[in-house]
Amino acid sequence: MTQYIVRRLLISIPLLIGISIIGFTLINLAPGDPVRAMLPPEETAQFTLQEIEAARERLGLNQPLPIRYVRWLGEALTGNLGYSYHFKRPVLEMVLRRLPATLGLMGAALSLGLAAGIGFGVISAVRRYSKLDYGLTASAFLMVSVPEFFFALLGMFVFAVILSWFPTFGMWTPGEPTGFNLDLLHHLVLPVMALSLRDIAGFMRYARSSTLDALSADFVTTARAKGLEEWVVLWKHAFRNALIPIVTIVGLSLPSLIGGSVVVESIFSWPGVGLLGYDAILGRDYPVQMGVLMILAVVVLTANLVTDVAYALVDPRIRH
Repeated sequence: MTQYIVRRLLISIPLLIGISIIGFTLINLAPGDPVRAMLPPEETAQFTLQEIEAARERLGLNQPLPIRYVRWLGEALTGNLGYSYHFKRPVLEMVLRRLPATLGLMGAALSLGLAAGIGFGVISAVRRYSKLDYGLTASAFLMVSVPEFFFALLGMFVFAVILSWFPTFGMWTPGEPTGFNLDLLHHLVLPVMALSLRDIAGFMRYARSSTLDALSADFVTTARAKGLEEWVVLWKHAFRNALIPIVTIVGLSLPSLIGGSVVVESIFSWPGVGLLGYDAILGRDYPVQMGVLMILAVVVLTANLVTDVAYALVDPRIRH
């Protein structure tokens, strides 16, 4: 297992370099000028072309793209992801300060998706071809078909604007104590619901399918023949074998979960990495965009490694 983990970590190095090359190229070739984006619209006409070019030279934007990438990579290897064009602050500090908010939102959404998705999937498999099964299947197709931003806006309109049950933005009420408290959980409800619905649907469909396969296996028939109670057969024998494909889906769902968090954080003004990246895109803040991209890439690669290692914990027959 140790050799497998070391080998995966070594493979991650060229993957991160490839991600950085593609990301750096696309970010710098995107339409827009960082210098003009930093200027207020009413003052843009007051600056001459020479002054704008001088500002580009100070930022190093007048150099060829390969040279700029090599300079950025050399700094990144030392842990320096550059400074924000707008805030004049270290990018790594800005991203790491926002990262706990994003990880908390993603963790809560993933936990809710797993608990509800697996629970509904097992119930749907046990009660297959019933009205409950058909209702859960239709609900899953609806949740998969509708994007996160629609559920976010719908939830905000219904539960925040009309019913006034939940707040519309932020992590805490202004003026109230911060930290892990009831106010944070109150603000967390709508973003987590909007972000987790797609995962609930996906986990539910896979849990139903894998549970049906496990229930039809010979070892389940043998367990029932021994006179074991049905709940013991279901949860101790069938469910553990049904977990293996679900573990795979958990790892594969993380990139889409990160993409959805950018949208949800932007709608609810959740102060996480997704909102930081969105603001950086609007402001053409290239260093912040690259910092957000690389930190999230590390998070995804780490989560995929943890998913692969989890195979051995779920099924002892699997060895890396």
